[in-house]
Amino acid sequence: MTRDLEYALQQYYGHAAFREGQKEIIEDVLAGKDVLGILPTGSGKSLCYQLPARMVDGAVLVVSPLISLMIDQEKQLVATGFKQVIAITSFLSKSTKERVMHQLEQYKLIYVSPEMLQTKQLIDKLRSIPISVFVVDEAHCISQWGHEFRPDYLKLHQVVETLNYPTVLALSATATPDVQQDIIEQLKCERMVRHVYPMDRENIALSIEKVKNNQEKLHFLIDTLNKFPGPTMIYFSSRMWAEKVTDELCKHLPNLRTAYYHGGMEQADRLLIQQQFMNNQLDVVCCTSAFGMGINKKNIRLVVHFHLPTQIESYIQEIGRAGRDGKQSVSLLLFAPHDVSIPKRLIESELPSPMMINIVLQFLKERANTNQMLPDDKEVLEILQINEIQWRFLSYHFEKHGMIIESRILYNENIWMNRITSIQKVIKVRSEYKEQKLQELLQWAEGSACRRTSLFSFFQQTVKKPTGFCCDVCDFTFKTWEPSVVEQQHTKSDWRSAFKDLMLQGEIHVNEKPSRNS
Repeated sequence: MTRDLEYALQQYYGHAAFREGQKEIIEDVLAGKDVLGILPTGSGKSLCYQLPARMVDGAVLVVSPLISLMIDQEKQLVATGFKQVIAITSFLSKSTKERVMHQLEQYKLIYVSPEMLQTKQLIDKLRSIPISVFVVDEAHCISQWGHEFRPDYLKLHQVVETLNYPTVLALSATATPDVQQDIIEQLKCERMVRHVYPMDRENIALSIEKVKNNQEKLHFLIDTLNKFPGPTMIYFSSRMWAEKVTDELCKHLPNLRTAYYHGGMEQADRLLIQQQFMNNQLDVVCCTSAFGMGINKKNIRLVVHFHLPTQIESYIQEIGRAGRDGKQSVSLLLFAPHDVSIPKRLIESELPSPMMINIVLQFLKERANTNQMLPDDKEVLEILQINEIQWRFLSYHFEKHGMIIESRILYNENIWMNRITSIQKVIKVRSEYKEQKLQELLQWAEGSACRRTSLFSFFQQTVKKPTGFCCDVCDFTFKTWEPSVVEQQHTKSDWRSAFKDLMLQGEIHVNEKPSRNS
């Protein structure tokens, strides 16, 4: 099999050898074993299912969290001559979707979102064709997001059962042993083989700059980007701050082509910013977490966190956008004393409060008493003034406990009180878990030990030897860093013309669900 795999790798991808972990994972998948693969960001996880898609008899179904990620991979594969790939998204035109569904058996690689897998039409069609491998890409979302942000991740085991138990492959770049176990339990794959490899990237230096306030952060940022104008991503937890810093950078560094990106922008504008950055027509993107998973730009030299994320896993995922070409790159965290307030507020906003639960229950009771069905999600959000994440969490648990079935409200006061007590316990556990994850990140940021060793100690016992600088505690300073220079490409003056060039087969493909806090 090894010879066949290496021949296929050379034939389809032009590579003479696999990267660490790829061949072992693929061999087990082709042998029909359920596999959990943990590989570092930028290490070629997609090959672990793209190559089997060319070799197995049936189709490979890939569950992916972002449409941009699916579409990018679809484009890349089609460009290499592999035409039997499709991303089924809510942004396909009606005629295209009908055509795709009619000839679905002709595709070898099918990308879908977890939400799309809840549609009866698609499930019925998938049941009629042979699915050999069921892939959960970014599988940490099952544990990190599934409990509230994307509850349809928690229903994937039902889809596996419906599709007659194809081989399951779960892939992630960041998963502690506890998260790995959670993934296995949620997918109900007790015999899942684990292939876990070191998550640290030896070409990314880690640096923390401790400042007094946001104004000092801005000054440090301007000074740093003035010296190092290479491709840069700056992460914010606030849309307002992403826009504010973009304005300041444009004012103080006019030669630096800077733009912002967040989930509140028009879809066309987001797509344009993403493509311009990918094509070296932008130097800096000030972004929220909505800009991340689908980005596979090789030459990002600097990833800055202007604000603290809510957990170490998110931080590692985001710094992993840097240096995918293997060259020396840097992760910079700007850390001020009161930074913890923003992630605390984000955590509090993700789960419903007791008062909010009472308001929702009263609303449901009134509708049940008048024999009214549950409105669609958009109307519920407007009536109750609840955010989407909170309502997804509650509606998932209401359905799970049989309180709501297909928009019918089955109200029984005594039964409901017991169910609500159970849901409140889940909220308490999740809140404590999220607080613990934030404290882990704070302890790391405030510590004085080697950044690399202490950061990855949550995931593995040892770290790789850096190929260049290690961290600001050990050896790194911006005074000694000499990043590779990227040649600038000129942006078209008319954005409409530029956007027209980015249209994919006449259809716009964008993020289906912006990442949380986006």
